[in-house]
Amino acid sequence: MAEVKSQSMALQWTGRILTGLTILFMLFDAFGKFAKPIQVTDAFTRLGLPLSTSTTIGILLLVSTIVYAIPRTAVLGAVLLTGFLGGAVAIHLRAGSTTFEQVFPVIFGIVAWAGVYLRECGLRRVFPVRR
Repeated sequence: MAEVKSQSMALQWTGRILTGLTILFMLFDAFGKFAKPIQVTDAFTRLGLPLSTSTTIGILLLVSTIVYAIPRTAVLGAVLLTGFLGGAVAIHLRAGSTTFEQVFPVIFGIVAWAGVYLRECGLRRVFPVRR
């Protein structure tokens, strides 16, 4: 019984760490859209996006991240972030970005979902990993 409890605590803490890293990165990205440093303006130009959409994209990302950060709505937040990251993949594919730039949002989506999956036993019951 103690082994199951320690395994459960390890899953909880791993999930919390992954969730925290996701939240920090997404907040950093959202506030970059508001501050519009040279890296953001260059990226918007390279991707063919009007800089005027930066604030709207930042708001969408910020709201999705806040929903993800609240434990009761974390699964909905993960769904919203998945949509956001899917859009990022599509934009990078259309712009002919590097493979890393195309794959990075997918990797981050996996990290975001892993955080929720490891913290939420109900989600693990719906999507079990079997040996």
